[in-house]
Amino acid sequence: MSVNLYNVIRRPLVTEKSFTAQGEENVYVFEVDRRAGKNEIRRAVEQLFDVQVVSVRTLIVRGKVKRFGRTLGKRPNWKKAYVQVVPGQTIPVFEGA
Repeated sequence: MSVNLYNVIRRPLVTEKSFTAQGEENVYVFEVDRRAGKNEIRRAVEQLFDVQVVSVRTLIVRGKVKRFGRTLGKRPNWKKAYVQVVPGQTIPVFEGA
């Protein structure tokens, strides 16, 4: 799949868990395109943020079942990526949050 780099990474996920991982293991968390593979995620992070990636772990977050009035609906599934960078390097998107 050849996708634009800006379409691979949807947004950074800023949560308490992601900040803990960032501080302890130098891991950053992103919401990524469902069709993107680990190599494409690695390439996108390295080119967009000018860092070296050590590892990429991905998972599919299942959408929750929610009520819409009387009917049940389901939120869409989405993909999350944990990206570990070389110690000493940072991604500036997370620094200002």
